[in-house]
Amino acid sequence: MNTHRFTWSRFYAVVRKEFIQMRRDRMTFGMMIGVPLMQLILFGFAINTDPKHMPTAVLAADNSPFARSLVAAMRNSEYFDIRDDGPTTEAQARTALQRGTLQFVLTIPANFERDLLRGNRPALALEADASDPAAVGNAVGGIRELLATVWARDFSGPLAHLQPAPPPADLRVHRLFNPEGETAINIVPGLMGVILTLTLVMITALAITRETERGTMEHLLSSPVRPLEVMTGKIVPYIVVGYVQVCVVLLAARFVFNVPMVGSVPLLLALAPIFMACNLAVGVTVSTIARNQLQAVQMSVFFFLPSLLLSGFMFPFRGMPHWAQALGAILPLTHFLPIVRGILLKGNTLAEVAPHVWPMLLFLVAVLALGLRRYRQTLD
Repeated sequence: MNTHRFTWSRFYAVVRKEFIQMRRDRMTFGMMIGVPLMQLILFGFAINTDPKHMPTAVLAADNSPFARSLVAAMRNSEYFDIRDDGPTTEAQARTALQRGTLQFVLTIPANFERDLLRGNRPALALEADASDPAAVGNAVGGIRELLATVWARDFSGPLAHLQPAPPPADLRVHRLFNPEGETAINIVPGLMGVILTLTLVMITALAITRETERGTMEHLLSSPVRPLEVMTGKIVPYIVVGYVQVCVVLLAARFVFNVPMVGSVPLLLALAPIFMACNLAVGVTVSTIARNQLQAVQMSVFFFLPSLLLSGFMFPFRGMPHWAQALGAILPLTHFLPIVRGILLKGNTLAEVAPHVWPMLLFLVAVLALGLRRYRQTLD
């Protein structure tokens, strides 16, 4: 029999063998179908680079019909979600911008109607949380267009002279926390969370799965070590590795990319272990499900991909539909990004980032409980 020639029978045997192997390795086959399906759903339905309905407060010292017309036009534009229960003072508005509960604050000055009718082009102040430049660009352009047309019906007859080429009011935009709109100032701090998510989940899952494949897990299972001791013992050493990564990102951000560090770096270093522990707990839990290192990598990617897309790192979080925001709110990276950006760029304190800390703690407890439940104390 000539084994050097290509034969269809041997080719068919190899193909059949691969399909049989696929059927046996259901986890890998599921990932092959699940990852593309998840990408289609997320990119097709959840990702939106033109966010709408962004929370906006209006500080109006003038309640004239012209001011009300402008606010009504902003509501109709769909870019702005005017909060009737929003802040009433400049200090409250600035606090809301720092915490991220507001995206815009529009200030209408006193005597706005009088100056408008006199043709003095009164100034409107629009403060924007520009820590994510992609989230505010289209909305700022939209309000500029509004100023050119919103009072067209009011400026008729004797007031027709107020419709020259420049808008009758002057919009002054204050891009807070990133005045130049530099993407590096937004991206580099967020990379800290992305790097920690990818490396810590994968390295922990691989480390434990490798022990199972090599048989060293047998010695650990036969020892009197409890499951909680094993899991925490696996997590703590990699927190040190995570700290090294955090320091590398901070040094690069400061000396390479010139990212301003307004807030307390020690506060960030104190909160970072919570986020690290969340990802390490995911890695340990993955290792209790995966049968080999290939499955561990696949499952790590299955967790990393939605974390990357739904957290607000690549695309504006507020531009996603409500179901995607609810799903993203479960992920630790969604809460760590406002923490690191808030501390470094806005100078946030512990009280201002606390609303993002407890969801990570809740995630950590839930994943640890799942991992402990699945942890095998025997090889069966």
